[in-house]
Amino acid sequence: MPLPADLPTPLTPIQDPVLSRAGVELRLKRDDLLHPTVPGNKWRKLTPNLEHALAEGHTRLVTFGGAYSTHLRATAAAARVLGLSSVGVVRGEELADRPRNPSLAAAEADGMQLEFVARGAYRELVRDLGRPLAQRWGRCLVLPEGGSNALAVRGTAALPAELGDLDGRDTVCCAVGTGGTLAGIAAGLPPGARALGVAVLRGEGYLEEEVAALHRAAYGRTFANWRIDHGHHGGGYGKVPAALEEFAAGFGERHGIGVERRYVAKALQAVYGLAGTAALPPGSRVTLVVTGLPAGPGAAGTGLSRS
Repeated sequence: MPLPADLPTPLTPIQDPVLSRAGVELRLKRDDLLHPTVPGNKWRKLTPNLEHALAEGHTRLVTFGGAYSTHLRATAAAARVLGLSSVGVVRGEELADRPRNPSLAAAEADGMQLEFVARGAYRELVRDLGRPLAQRWGRCLVLPEGGSNALAVRGTAALPAELGDLDGRDTVCCAVGTGGTLAGIAAGLPPGARALGVAVLRGEGYLEEEVAALHRAAYGRTFANWRIDHGHHGGGYGKVPAALEEFAAGFGERHGIGVERRYVAKALQAVYGLAGTAALPPGSRVTLVVTGLPAGPGAAGTGLSRS
């Protein structure tokens, strides 16, 4: 294992009157505590890819992300620890001459070379996994946006085994950006348990296709034990409306746990919104996977990468 981690991460029960009235039990899977610089789903998705990179003799990683990408930041940190070089293709050429935000500054501090490209060109590069630019960087391992590929899915599939005995009352919930974490969780669940993904961007239909494609790539088949909720994205990718901010701040004050806003808070808000409905009926036990760290005071800063 190239990046040792503190496993299994804690399961924290949450006692809340709103959920109690709905007859729903909530636990937090504290994957934010998994690794100090590569936390949560980033470690689970990156680790099998890093093992592959080292086994194949790669010395450079290339990957993609937006301006506040925690995937870029995590990849840069992991590459530095392992003595690999890294390149981050960043969506938005207009960002090249602007002051670096904390995510991009941290990635550069860990040695990542940032390449800023126009948004249209970025989409083409993501679809083609950067092959048009491979000549510039030489032999390298190219990781997809968000790190979601077949290896990442298999890495995340180990998570349900850390949750104890799961059965028909259990739903494991996570935020969805690129679909890799949800795909892995669904693949690793025992019969009866289900996975619920909460979309953090406008992607109805598209995200379902992405998860199904990841399942086929990793296992040669699809799974029927998951669904994606599209009603809690807060207006789109990276949006943190006032109601979401208020909800996350209130949860943190009541339970003493900081909440990352753009992913974890949306998934958590969905659990509260769906509790007691057909999606999470009375008697349900929900395990919400905390996939990332809050960004400091107020927890409303960075954390925009697609999970």
